[in-house]
Amino acid sequence: MIKVVIAEDDFRIAQVQEQFLQKVSGVKLAGKALNAKETMMLLDQHEVDLLLLDIYMPDELGIHLLPKIKEKHPQVDVIMVSAAAEKEMLEAAIRHSVFNYLLKPVTMEKFVATIEDYKKKKKLLSSIDEVNQDVIDQYFGTASNNASLKDLPTGVDRLTLQKVTEIMKELEGGISIEEMGERMGASRTTARRYLEYLVSTNFCMARHDYGIIGRPERKYYLVKN
Repeated sequence: MIKVVIAEDDFRIAQVQEQFLQKVSGVKLAGKALNAKETMMLLDQHEVDLLLLDIYMPDELGIHLLPKIKEKHPQVDVIMVSAAAEKEMLEAAIRHSVFNYLLKPVTMEKFVATIEDYKKKKKLLSSIDEVNQDVIDQYFGTASNNASLKDLPTGVDRLTLQKVTEIMKELEGGISIEEMGERMGASRTTARRYLEYLVSTNFCMARHDYGIIGRPERKYYLVKN
């Protein structure tokens, strides 16, 4: 169970964040603070895993709290949730190793996805005693995005798949099966196999485009995160 504190001076926004947290399993709200003083008190009183921290609070900037939190409660991770769009604020947050930085107004989808990402990474670290480069890449999001090159199905070659993904990344628009076959130097059947595999991994998407004569053509587009 991940215990969370919300530090937000607007009680309405804090209430919305609490409602968003209820959408995430395995998360428990430990308390809500309206200012910096209450925030530190809650961290003193509870075993907290994650702090959702606003920047503009009435008694002290959330950014100024970060070094105090790291000194007194080094186990607490922080996600900034603020309307502060100044680059300096983001740079300061990064220097103090915040987990993420969400700009208000935050959609429920974005909020939930961020908490789920935090849960996944915390679970990853708690499940191991030693790290290797694969674990580090997973945690920092630098693992290869070549549509999961591990455990490939029969008929999908690692090097060929890598070539296809590089072609997809270079495209400005979509590509047809015939065009991919020409670029790969492979048959239409082979090109379709690789493109459909990339669709199955959400690396790209397929849709029917209508040409000049109105005949639908299946084209493939890179999914941009």
